Amino acid sequence: MIYRLSGKRVWVAGHHGMVGSAIVRRLANEGCDILTADRGDVDLREQSAVRAWMTRHRPDMIFLAAAKVGGIFANDTRPADFLYDNLAIQMNVLEAARQANVAKILLLGSSCIYPKMAAQPIVESALLTGALEPTNEAYAIAKIAGIKLGQAYRRQYGSDIISAMPTNLYGPFDNFDLTSSHVLPALIRKIHEAKRKGGDVLIWGTGDPYREFLHVNDLADACVHLMKSYSSEDIINVGTGEDLKISELAELVAEIIGYNGNFVYDATKPDGTPRKRLDVSRLVQAGWQAKVSLREGITSTYEWFLQNEPAASA
Repeated sequence: MIYRLSGKRVWVAGHHGMVGSAIVRRLANEGCDILTADRGDVDLREQSAVRAWMTRHRPDMIFLAAAKVGGIFANDTRPADFLYDNLAIQMNVLEAARQANVAKILLLGSSCIYPKMAAQPIVESALLTGALEPTNEAYAIAKIAGIKLGQAYRRQYGSDIISAMPTNLYGPFDNFDLTSSHVLPALIRKIHEAKRKGGDVLIWGTGDPYREFLHVNDLADACVHLMKSYSSEDIINVGTGEDLKISELAELVAEIIGYNGNFVYDATKPDGTPRKRLDVSRLVQAGWQAKVSLREGITSTYEWFLQNEPAASA
């Protein structure tokens, strides 16, 4: 069954974020009425506020891209914030959507839901088969709870809720703050500043872990595709199916930026999960594959960063 977006009222929750803004851009081609809500309009952590907003605006479909996100340092030092905020957002939106008879919802999770030592590439059935990576356990538990809540609503109420698990994301409107950013935007900023000011680039960990990266425009396209054509309680991975070492990523970013200095790896800092490459077979079978190459994506992201300094570095 194809779910048509044309003519529908589609709420993108979290439209100011990197993912939400990419989904808004992608939906511009779908002929739908795009709904958005600022924090001043509705705090998604407040149940009554979410219910009131949903009753007033009555969306037909929801892309739930709103979340509290951050890198290793942020997750490791503020676990209560990551657990509480993400649990509250998911619970409030799903329950209000049920009461408002929303036709379909896409929940965005994360590849960090999988066990730290999951077999590679990671298949969706690996969920809850082993211990999580401790540095982002709180965020992962919140996202797993959201998945299970969506499945429970589907089974009990017949709600059409699907859950997509993207790999590491990057692109325009990413977070380049060094205390809370993920690895790729952090590398872009560090290497850019080292090129401008001189000196070495300090990188957390050994540089040996492997990571997979997906441009946020590809994710947005995948989300729209899944909203139209996928309906199952089974979660679905969204990625490229390809990864590389953090040290290799640093070299690639340096080449794109034009930095010829040295990298210093601080092995006293945590590496996180050793490897996290997604099996995207289910996504390919659903009719979608990534289009933006890593080199192309990093190049365009760096151009965006340059055009938006100093705000991007704040």
